[in-house]
Amino acid sequence: AIAEYLSCDLPYKLSCDDVFITSGCTQAIDVALAMLARPGANVLIPRPGFPIYELCATFRRLEIRYYDLLPENGWEVDLDSVEAQADQNTVGFVIINPGNPCGNVYSYQHLKKIAETAEKLKIPVIADEVYGHLVFGDNPFVPMGVFGSMVPVLTLGSLSKRWIVPGWRLGWFVINDPSCMFKNPKIIERIKKYFDILGGPATFIQAAVPRIIEQTDNAFFKKTINTLKQTSDICWDMIKEIPCLTFPQKPQGSMAAMIKLNISSLEDISDDIDFCFRLAKEESVIFLPGTVVGLKNWLRITFAADPLSLKEALGRLKSFCKRHTKLMLQQ
Repeated sequence: AIAEYLSCDLPYKLSCDDVFITSGCTQAIDVALAMLARPGANVLIPRPGFPIYELCATFRRLEIRYYDLLPENGWEVDLDSVEAQADQNTVGFVIINPGNPCGNVYSYQHLKKIAETAEKLKIPVIADEVYGHLVFGDNPFVPMGVFGSMVPVLTLGSLSKRWIVPGWRLGWFVINDPSCMFKNPKIIERIKKYFDILGGPATFIQAAVPRIIEQTDNAFFKKTINTLKQTSDICWDMIKEIPCLTFPQKPQGSMAAMIKLNISSLEDISDDIDFCFRLAKEESVIFLPGTVVGLKNWLRITFAADPLSLKEALGRLKSFCKRHTKLMLQQ
């Protein structure tokens, strides 16, 4: 059922042998890195990015090499940075689209450039698409697997975000490789044996997947998209009114975004971590410090919240920032 669902957006058909069921997308991340790991190997990870990649790579003894995302270009991949970091020991190139934590959605043209770069460097792409189809901006969602004939793509996803069932812990690890550049019999056998020793999702949830995929009404997805669009607009409009914060791009997808913090305009805040601790203590509003996802003096905000609660939180944020803004800037 998952193979058929994913094949709808691809120029070729996946088979059930291309799909492996995981306990959520986190396990899919670990499987991807475990399958690529070897002594002396390194993996390319975006900055800012999702911290679980660092954790799993370190556990698998993979050297982590960061490439930059460009906030001034809609958080596109800095492909020059990718080429500078890659070498003969690079075994994987992680792409998160739609973006977490940035809220970006890559265009077809940019994804093609990513595929061409990976092809040139001869490294497979690990495509984290857990927020697949949760888009509400100018760019439609294009799965990286569209370019599977050009470069092997290991697609990671789950039910949790699009179907709003995070506790169900059902994900997938998918090999998009119609040209069989990556999936030779030895690799497939290795993956199958590895899954034999992993604990998978509960069998009753697996049994429900075909009906979940086939029978979820499109109105459910539209409602989710409309809600995320509404709450992302609230964030965009309200944060623009706060002088010490800068939104480099209006969110286009996923459930989160990055905001730049102008520390120099604040009276008694030392950095993003200090800002978040003080905000939580004084206003009971929790933001994630950008340092956690690789960008110091930025903030990660999630807009997957009730609109009224979000407005209340952002109002408290505005009061906090006003209270801590340098006096000469207020005058």
